[in-house]
Amino acid sequence: MTTYLRSDELADLTVHDQAGEKIGLVDHVYCGDDSGRPTWVTVSTGLLGLKETFIPLAGAQAVGEELRVPFSKDLIKSAPCADTDGLLTRAEERRLYDHYGLPHHELADDAVGLSGTDPYDASPGAVESVVSDDGETMVRSEERLHVGAEEQVVGTARLRKVVVTEHVTTTIPVSHEEVRVVREPVRPGERVDAPMGEAQSEVTLHAERPVVVKEEVPVERVRLSTERVTEQREIHDTVRKEEIAFEDGTGSTPPA
Repeated sequence: MTTYLRSDELADLTVHDQAGEKIGLVDHVYCGDDSGRPTWVTVSTGLLGLKETFIPLAGAQAVGEELRVPFSKDLIKSAPCADTDGLLTRAEERRLYDHYGLPHHELADDAVGLSGTDPYDASPGAVESVVSDDGETMVRSEERLHVGAEEQVVGTARLRKVVVTEHVTTTIPVSHEEVRVVREPVRPGERVDAPMGEAQSEVTLHAERPVVVKEEVPVERVRLSTERVTEQREIHDTVRKEEIAFEDGTGSTPPA
């Protein structure tokens, strides 16, 4: 573990909160004194990562590619915004220390600045003037559009089992007995004991009837599963940029 890294070592780290949950990549590093010791980092949060949130480095530790800070993700995302233009004033720093519950009685009245000399470390749209031997040099800046994705809950799917009744038609074979009269002639000389008079003969008839028995039978298992589908979406927005016009003092405006 490493505590109080140099600015260049913080640049590519991923910030994780006290529970290990990912916050985002370090965007900028702010140093508070002439020693160049980093005191703050910023991370892009919010929808599409358009909000730059300040996180104090007090108690932070680096483990591999991670920068672990002793604060919760909710506390970090609710930190007050600071419109710094590359500088964090002491009033803004005190307000941030109050939010994180950290002491700030030792703060002076100067400002905390971005580390490094890259002009793009400053806020988008800022213009710097640097005096050189040949005159004043103007730095042109422009906004860059950073687009990201944030996972949100969009709905809930449910499985619900209900009982419905449907009519079923099927065919089965059934049989029954029918009566027919069979006549057989008595052969000559055949002795038959059949006295003359009234008589009666009967036979019992049988028939099959359909019998219905219902049985509950499991037929399939049904469950819910999710599948991640990736699609391409076009994002439309506007960005600002600065243009520099050159006036040569003659009333005309040559291209810059």
